[in-house]
Amino acid sequence: MLQLSLLFKMMINYDFDSVIERRNTNSIKWDYTDKFFSVKDILPMWVADMDFKSPQPVIDAVSEVAHRGIFGYSGIPQSYCDSVIAWMKKRHDWEIRQEWLAYSPGVVPALHVAVNAFTEPGDQVILQTPVYYPFFHAVTCGNREVLDNPLRLEGKQYVMDLEDLERKIGPRTKMIIICNPHNPISRVWKEDELRQLGEICMKNGIMVISDEIHQDIVYPGFKHVPFASLSEQFVDNSITCTAASKTFNLPGLQTSNIIIPNPALRSRFTEMSRTYGVPSPNMFGVAATEAAYRRGEDWLKKLLEYLEGNIAFLSGFLSTNMPGVKLIQPHGTYLMWLDFRGCGVSPDRLANFIRDDARVGLEPGKIFGCKEDGFERMNIACPRSLLEEGLNRIAQAVRSQRAG
Repeated sequence: MLQLSLLFKMMINYDFDSVIERRNTNSIKWDYTDKFFSVKDILPMWVADMDFKSPQPVIDAVSEVAHRGIFGYSGIPQSYCDSVIAWMKKRHDWEIRQEWLAYSPGVVPALHVAVNAFTEPGDQVILQTPVYYPFFHAVTCGNREVLDNPLRLEGKQYVMDLEDLERKIGPRTKMIIICNPHNPISRVWKEDELRQLGEICMKNGIMVISDEIHQDIVYPGFKHVPFASLSEQFVDNSITCTAASKTFNLPGLQTSNIIIPNPALRSRFTEMSRTYGVPSPNMFGVAATEAAYRRGEDWLKKLLEYLEGNIAFLSGFLSTNMPGVKLIQPHGTYLMWLDFRGCGVSPDRLANFIRDDARVGLEPGKIFGCKEDGFERMNIACPRSLLEEGLNRIAQAVRSQRAG
């Protein structure tokens, strides 16, 4: 049986090069570009989903649920919990318990629940900008205040400014939302960085919410360290937000695993979820996640290799065709943070230039809270031919700008 299993793996065709037509599928990324960018013929390289099919075992699991033909309310089976626990142990060397798991349809809804469950109006929540922009709304929609602790760009990577953080902490500072791996700057935080941050939070009574949704997209030379795995004190003072959605391209199935070891925090989170009317689990999402964690690891290995190739292509293209554009070294995620300040386009008009002249859908740094113009986020989880097309569009627009 083992030999047959290995032979089956060898026969699987992992095709990341084929361009799959996603227009007219109600895709946010492809069918709503006119709405988001207000121009036509945009090549979308923005919202964080992949232009790759999910692993075949996931497709088969979803198909099996569909063929049953009954889509009533569903729960979470033991086998699902076992798959999550095994994945966290194998991939991240973190032993979690079944009772720690709480359901949410997504990490962003979980952030809204957590902010409202554990802070009061007028309290401050720390964000480390530039950061995934829904974090801001999760804080401000409940009349909490964002306390900005900007990351500092040193050479080719960003670092936490912990001195700035300690200066800014006040009596109303109650929570920090961290992102690891960090979106959009692609940093995978080191253990010592997380420990220093955690100790500051413990000393000042600040709760840690750790968004670790990109935890499985990490490149050679770097290792994802779950924040809560570092100490018993951190375990009791934190909530970890995870999902298979970024790893296996499942965001539309709305299933995430919120890990809350502290029973008092978990009870409060669950109570607030009910107040918000969080629905019962999506049966397709549950089946897809379990299949991905049980039988998707080989696909993930090939995906990471392909993404590494895309990064190498991007880096080489920039060096040859747009040396004024700098790639911030990516440790993880498929979201690249690009510094266009040296490309010859005025930073204050860069976003419009990329949209109107290059006809490429990137996301400007300002929406992530970046303090300087001239940065853009690019999603490279696409066939290399589409990546090349997008880069060629930008390079041609830059050349035309210089010639003009």
